This record gives sequence, C-alpha cells and structure tokens, in this order.
Amino acid sequence: MGPTKTEDQVAAIAKRWKNKRGSLIMALHGLQDRYGYVPREAAMSLGQEMDVPLARIYEVLTFYNYFRLKAPGKHVVSVCMGTACYLKGAPQLLDDASARLGIRPGETTPDREYHLQVVRCVGCCGLAPVVTVNGKLLAKVTAETLEASMAPAGAPAQAGALTPAGASAQAGAASRAGAVEGERA
Repeated sequence: MGPTKTEDQVAAIAKRWKNKRGSLIMALHGLQDRYGYVPREAAMSLGQEMDVPLARIYEVLTFYNYFRLKAPGKHVVSVCMGTACYLKGAPQLLDDASARLGIRPGETTPDREYHLQVVRCVGCCGLAPVVTVNGKLLAKVTAETLEASMAPAGAPAQAGALTPAGASAQAGAASRAGAVEGERA
C-alpha cells in the first residue's frame, strides 16, 4: 500500500527543511499552516522523514505557545490583551465570550465550532480593544459588537447569539460589527 495523502504532504514539508540547521521549527510551522495544528501522526511522520526523535519534536511544540496540539474550532476568536486593549476592556470581552461559549481561553467548543484564544498584541492599539474572528479585525469592540459579529448570517444580533450551537462567524456580520480593513497604520 502506498503513502497516504497526509504522508505525502508531511514528506514534502520534511524534504524542504531536512538537513538545514535549525529548521525543525520551520517544518513544524509548515505542519501547523497545513492542518491548523500539529497532529500527532504528522509529527511522528515528520520525525521519521527528518531523522528527528519525536521527543525533540515535542520539546519544541510544547516550548512555544504558537503551536497547537489539538485541532482548533472552525471559527477562531482571538481577544487581544495588549496594554491598550487590556486598559480599554479586553478582559471583560474575554470573560463575556468565555461565558457565552462555555469554554475558557485556549479551548474549543465540544461541537468544534469555536476556539477562543488570547493574543498578546495585534498591533492596532489605536483601535482598542480589538478582537479578530477568523483573522478579520474588529475595532473598538464592545460586548454587543462582538456578539453581533458572531451571529448566524442574516440573523439579527440578539441576546445569546454568541453560542456554540449552530452559530457561525460570517464576513458580513463582522463588517456590521465594525470590522476595519485598510485602516491599519
């Protein structure tokens, strides 16, 4: 039986970085870019392809906060906790999102719809507090605009709209919530 699609993809990443000093972290970035996290099977395959012990791979994966070992949700909500955002209410936004989704930062809802995370700085301090939903920037966020940005498409924002059951972050909803594009200085 030939290699699987996953094995082929891992082999391509390994080939690019094998035998280059200090390249393990770059190969792991490649895996995470491909899968959204680093699956154990892919890490094992990468280790075999690059002749790197699995223990060494996990040393790197667990040292850096960037790497995920579990699949994130379909919609990633990142609350900025940089100084400006923190001072302008980000902790309350994080608490609100956490309570509505029923998860803590770093967790994914059981239905794998949402992943809630904290980021240290998005670099848009003049627009604080900021949140990103699937990479789309929301500026001067309030509890109401965050909730509206995550309401199902076409549904009016309402109490309880930020729920893991059937909700989805849509680009149209994000723009209604004050998403900012092209204004990053």
